[in-house]
Amino acid sequence: MRIRTLFAGLLIGSATLAAALPADARINQRQRHEQVRIYHGVRSGQFTARETFRLEREQAHIARYEARSRANGPGLSGRERYRLERMQDRASRDIYRQRHDGQGR
Repeated sequence: MRIRTLFAGLLIGSATLAAALPADARINQRQRHEQVRIYHGVRSGQFTARETFRLEREQAHIARYEARSRANGPGLSGRERYRLERMQDRASRDIYRQRHDGQGR
């Protein structure tokens, strides 16, 4: 009986960990994607120097928040993950707006 309980606990724990890993991978993949979007905007001349600075600073802020959140404990809590995703949503909108505002170098 005790072995079954232990095994069930390990199974549930590993399932929880496996469910959390794709979310963390999604956050990192999204950060890489945003960096590529900024890079392409700079290369194509769609961003001014000031816009590029602001977008890069916003990405750095998100990365710092993620690093601090991960340092507080094992992985990200649901609230931290939610906040990171909202920050990334805002950054994505900012990149879109800056790429399509008609300004450039």
